[in-house]
Amino acid sequence: MFGLEPHVLLLLIACLVAACAFEFVNGFHDTANAVATVIYTNTLRPWVAVIWSAFWNFIGVLTGGIAVAMGVVYLLPVESLVDQNVYHGIAMVGALIMAAIIWNVGTWYYGIPASSSHALIGSILGVGIAYSFLPGSNNAAVNWGKAGETGIALLVGPLFGFSLTIVMMFLLKRFVRNKSIFKEPHKRKPPPLWIRLILIATCTLVSYFHGSNDGQKGVGLMMLILIGIVPTYFALDHGKNPLDMRDSLVKVEQVMQKVNVNELGTKDRESVASIKLQTNSLDSIFAGKTQVSQLPQNARFEIRKAILLLNDQAKKIQSSDKVSLSTADRDALKTGLDTMKGFTDYAPWQVLVAVSVSLGLGTMIGWQRIVKTIGERIGKEHLTYAQGASSELVAAAMIGASTSYGLPSSTTHVLSSAIAGSMVANRGIKNLNPQMVRNIALAWVLTLPVTVALAGGLFLLFRAILPS
Repeated sequence: MFGLEPHVLLLLIACLVAACAFEFVNGFHDTANAVATVIYTNTLRPWVAVIWSAFWNFIGVLTGGIAVAMGVVYLLPVESLVDQNVYHGIAMVGALIMAAIIWNVGTWYYGIPASSSHALIGSILGVGIAYSFLPGSNNAAVNWGKAGETGIALLVGPLFGFSLTIVMMFLLKRFVRNKSIFKEPHKRKPPPLWIRLILIATCTLVSYFHGSNDGQKGVGLMMLILIGIVPTYFALDHGKNPLDMRDSLVKVEQVMQKVNVNELGTKDRESVASIKLQTNSLDSIFAGKTQVSQLPQNARFEIRKAILLLNDQAKKIQSSDKVSLSTADRDALKTGLDTMKGFTDYAPWQVLVAVSVSLGLGTMIGWQRIVKTIGERIGKEHLTYAQGASSELVAAAMIGASTSYGLPSSTTHVLSSAIAGSMVANRGIKNLNPQMVRNIALAWVLTLPVTVALAGGLFLLFRAILPS
């Protein structure tokens, strides 16, 4: 299968199973983000809530696109993504999957709402940093530009979640006359119909956006595995004809011909030279080809490699103030590159289904530990109808906004912060449970450094013991 040796095929299957396991763990770890409020306000019975949440997580993965998935993939240095050595791919994906799962399972066991997003991203950063220590890596480490965007998104989310929920609670207190929504829910009696519908709607939105955002991270993980271990088969989207990118390639070449290298510094000249090298490589691959069947299988990987390296260097040219190009030329360059990236940035439907099912099944299992923390332990009082509705509405909005911009969001961090904000809005900062808040904050602070160190160490270990 895929022309792989039996033991490599087994490793591929093991990595794919591990990726599904990560999404499964992600599902039961993050279930509380959607169902805690409807369970603790007696809006839905627990088994109904988790099945409903699982369904919308499933739909979210299938319809959420792949922008976040590719954002996760491109945290790694381009050099590591164009390495055709199968064992190097196994070392990379094996290390980051194991590190993320170890941290996720550990925090779930102790009932601490840690972030699956941070765990996966920390693991990817750890592999990228460790890669820079390898001989011949040319000090290529992490894509720090993409890492910076990701870091800001993950930091801003909880801060906005906390602040906006306080504002939301203030508005509810100001304009809602029915004060029963600010009291502890009756143990058996469901909430008023209107608040019940709002709580179900917010539960649905959080579940959907959790699937569309966190599910995409699983999609990105699966694509790292497939491209890393079977690069010739999954390098390009099989639903597209690579020969169709020749028009875009011509546009890129035409724009680059207008760049005056004499006015550029050394680094910019090197970028221009690299771009011309990759465009020439693509031209030679496409030369004389009229049908996709004329392309050798290995050419698909070479095309992918050229596109990624071309795009990486073109970004440097686009951001350089030394390059004098008109707005039209810059737009043409961007359009051409985006079209070419459309051949590399994709996910087969089988991957989407596998991640959807894994996340959905995980959502229905193991939810009790984190739900109890969200519903009872963040604050000193039982979650009220108003707190549940406002927290989830803000969380859904924040996660949805992040997904629309192709940025990863920590569902756990956003909702936990929103719950904390609702507690503060009720009775001030003293209403927070200091021990649990301290435990959650500690998990947030430790997630990145621990997973970075763990994934980096595992990567170097695997690279040392696996064939070169």
